[in-house]
Amino acid sequence: MAQTLHPDYSFNQALKNDFLKDILTSRARRSLEMEKINSLDQLADYSEKEIMQFQGFGKKTMTKLKKYMKENNRSFNSQIVNKNYE
Repeated sequence: MAQTLHPDYSFNQALKNDFLKDILTSRARRSLEMEKINSLDQLADYSEKEIMQFQGFGKKTMTKLKKYMKENNRSFNSQIVNKNYE
C-alpha cells in the first residue's frame, strides 16, 4: 500500500531523474521517487488505486499518466499486491 512521505522530506529538494518530467508535476514525481518508482515497468506493478494514494496524484494527473502508459503499451496492475516484502 502507498506510504506517505517522510515528514522531514522537503518538496524543495531537487529530483534525481527526469522520469515522467513532461507528464507529471514535480510533487507527483517526488512521490514516485520516494517510493523508488523510476520506470514504467515499476509503475505498472502498482494498481491505479495504490498510485492515487500518493501525494500529488488526482484525477487529472492519473488521466495523463494512464494515457502516457497506454501510448507506451503499459497498464496498471489490476490486482492490489502488498509491496512491503520482509
